[in-house]
Amino acid sequence: MAVWIVVVDDDIVNLRTARDILLERGMKVSTARSGKDFLRFMESKRPDLVLLDIRMPEMDGFEVYQRLREFEKQEGIPNTPVIFLTSEEDGSIENMCLEMGAADYIRKSFHKDVLLKRIENVLKNRQTIHNLTKDATTDKLTGFLNKDSSVQEMKHLCKTEHGALIILDLDNFKLVNDLYGHDMGDQILVSFADIVRKNLRAVDVVGRIGGDEFIVFGENIPYESVVDNIVKRINTQLIAKAKELMGEDCNIPLGVSAGTVFVPDEGGEYDELFKQADKALYYVKKNGKHGYAVYNSEPAKEQEESEQMTDSLERLSQIMEERGEASNTMLLGQEAFMNVYRFMLRYIRTYHRVAHKALFTIRPRNVEFTGSKLLEVYDDFEEILRKNLRKSDFMFRSKPNQFFVLLPELAEQNRDVVLDRIIHAWNGLGYESVSELLYEHEIIDGTAEENADSRRAQDEDASE
Repeated sequence: MAVWIVVVDDDIVNLRTARDILLERGMKVSTARSGKDFLRFMESKRPDLVLLDIRMPEMDGFEVYQRLREFEKQEGIPNTPVIFLTSEEDGSIENMCLEMGAADYIRKSFHKDVLLKRIENVLKNRQTIHNLTKDATTDKLTGFLNKDSSVQEMKHLCKTEHGALIILDLDNFKLVNDLYGHDMGDQILVSFADIVRKNLRAVDVVGRIGGDEFIVFGENIPYESVVDNIVKRINTQLIAKAKELMGEDCNIPLGVSAGTVFVPDEGGEYDELFKQADKALYYVKKNGKHGYAVYNSEPAKEQEESEQMTDSLERLSQIMEERGEASNTMLLGQEAFMNVYRFMLRYIRTYHRVAHKALFTIRPRNVEFTGSKLLEVYDDFEEILRKNLRKSDFMFRSKPNQFFVLLPELAEQNRDVVLDRIIHAWNGLGYESVSELLYEHEIIDGTAEENADSRRAQDEDASE
């Protein structure tokens, strides 16, 4: 994509000279003959660089610069690099340019090579800053904008552009983490991100705002049918990819639901537009998932009016169960774990349920492998447990090399699946030569007590 430069100068000769030089180098050029016109232009445009003349009637370059920075701060958008243009030899003018924070200054009349070199240096520096900023604003797993950056960008787009604001929410994603582990969950998220990119355009902006929730601004998407086609394609491709990763026998009803609001039809304030898209998403979640709804469409509107969108038990439960950041297996301290363990024992015995407990111990093989190296091995195994156990499981690190795990509501036939997954992940670390993994497990069977109670009752009836 060509570099986009705006030249602001009241002198038509200077405008044409600068424009011709930049166009010859293959750059995109816009021009403005007053500060007022330029500031109006910047309300909706985001060029790469501005060449700004200092001496202009009505509003000089310094005032224009200050107003530009105030606008960018108010909108929460990055500063656009500015190179001042001056025909004066006064050194104090140059100092003022730099003190104000300008990227550079150039004396007129233009010397082609000097102009291009100064622009090249500023753009190169901007790219360096952009790369550093990107690391801080990008979600590392998916490559989309992270939550804070998403909100900032969406606020700007909702005020300045036409299009569709879409919330995408993965349906039943937590089952992937629970049944297949967090490594598989990460693979699904990465694949989902690739699918979304393939089905959107380069001008569309995507951010990750939760563990399995994403926000999209589709520029100049005016019709519901476009959203319908996008969501259908994503669902079809996601299901195919999930079967490829987890096997054809995978029966998790994975998919995506979408809530949509059109901008500026429903306004230009992001916070309000997000609430409206979220209401449309809630309608989809309540009516079968794997689809989309548009805010103020008749079905969604009727449901909103009938329910008045109150925070009912059902809605609050759905928010807590399926929305927000996914978490791993809970690691507890000794006192907290003992309380949970005792509670679970009472629950299992009272309601005749089944659970499993396991103790994992890492034993060093090599006496020379000690200290921080050995602690790193133990920490790596803790991370394996976090990723491969369910969010409903609990663990307690009783010693640096020993982990006690409680697995509630785990059927006996699934116990070996969980243990095999942990052992497979451990073997993949390549620590067999320096340490070995030992484990023992035991069932906590509340149904056995239920059967014993039943037998006692039968014996008492027989004796009577």
